[in-house]
Amino acid sequence: MIGVNGLIPNSELQHLDLIDLLSERHSLVRKISEKAWNDKSEIYISNSEWYIMARIYKKRPTISYVTKNVEISRQAIHKFITNLSEKGLVEIANVENNKKEKCIQLTALGEECYEKNAELKAQLEDKIAEKIGLEQVNMLKDLLKLEWGIEQ
Repeated sequence: MIGVNGLIPNSELQHLDLIDLLSERHSLVRKISEKAWNDKSEIYISNSEWYIMARIYKKRPTISYVTKNVEISRQAIHKFITNLSEKGLVEIANVENNKKEKCIQLTALGEECYEKNAELKAQLEDKIAEKIGLEQVNMLKDLLKLEWGIEQ
């Protein structure tokens, strides 16, 4: 049974396996995170756009590098980059000595938005820690960082 917010009620989480639990919790925190940003900002940024911004924060990668290292289709990445550029969050530039390649970086506004969103995510993490305990949050983070030996 799906709850009113499109997520499985907490009582039904008890019967899910690891993969589905990770998926449910990921969906929940992403929805909360996206809503927190969009409630406070006039600039709408989708989760996919945040994902791209996280990959380029404080870097200047080529668009082809982003395409190879982000789990979104090439076409969608180009669409999201165009959207981010139109919002003034990224700038696209030519790569020196390469007429085909373009690189991408956050603008000052993009970095400001990224950093404000990082604060909102830290607040959400604090709320989770208040509920389940800081030690459990740190343990969960450590477990998720471990090498699981399942990469493709």
